[in-house]
Amino acid sequence: MQKIIALPLLLLGLLFMQSCHRKVVPTLPEEPKTLDIEEIDFGYLHSKARMIFKDEKKERDVKANIRIRKDSVIWMTFSVIGVQGGKALINKDSITIVSTVDKEYYVFDYAELSKRFNFKIDYAVLEAAMLGNPIRIKKPTDEIGREGEYDKLLQKEGSVTIKSLINPIIKKIEQVELVESTSNNTLKLQYSNFQPLGEKSYPYNGVVSIFYKTAAGILNNTITFEYNKVEVGDKELKFPFNIPKRYDRR
Repeated sequence: MQKIIALPLLLLGLLFMQSCHRKVVPTLPEEPKTLDIEEIDFGYLHSKARMIFKDEKKERDVKANIRIRKDSVIWMTFSVIGVQGGKALINKDSITIVSTVDKEYYVFDYAELSKRFNFKIDYAVLEAAMLGNPIRIKKPTDEIGREGEYDKLLQKEGSVTIKSLINPIIKKIEQVELVESTSNNTLKLQYSNFQPLGEKSYPYNGVVSIFYKTAAGILNNTITFEYNKVEVGDKELKFPFNIPKRYDRR
């Protein structure tokens, strides 16, 4: 599985303060008392993207066709130079990945993944990560503050700390970092290039980085994605998915 987010006015203000010949004590931005995060909402979503999978040994550049039925299913097909290379189906019960090239498939359940990463992984987490929405619902015990120009949300789940950095101007999450304290394994999500999607904004670019320890040392896998088309609506989409009998389960 490990293989597989007003300069001109500022300058005028600085010049004005210098012309007054007075010592000005700068003020730091106030700590936010609440957080306002814009989330993408829809019935169905259809998108096309370029995705680059990279690890220490190789890099694979694929085209992806993605469909999502909100709170229900994520469907993806992958192709390399016009030839279908695989597909995936993510629902509330499991994740199934089929390799057309190798004629094999993998099935993962969320309990297994959650145990492996010491973090509760379910369908809602994966869908939110793909959309740039919060991966955990905010609780009264969570910490909010500031980090540089961002609003910051700190959440704890067992041995995992989740830090989300929110752009306060566009009210979108730009970075998420999950760190497991025992192993120091880290997952980073970065979102950028926000463009209008209906009445909201959607991140058309992003990077997923995974840092984890192995017997050979610390490894780093990354997935870079770039959307070239995103559509949302209530028109029903189809999610055809089958596994040929001759394929081996791994």
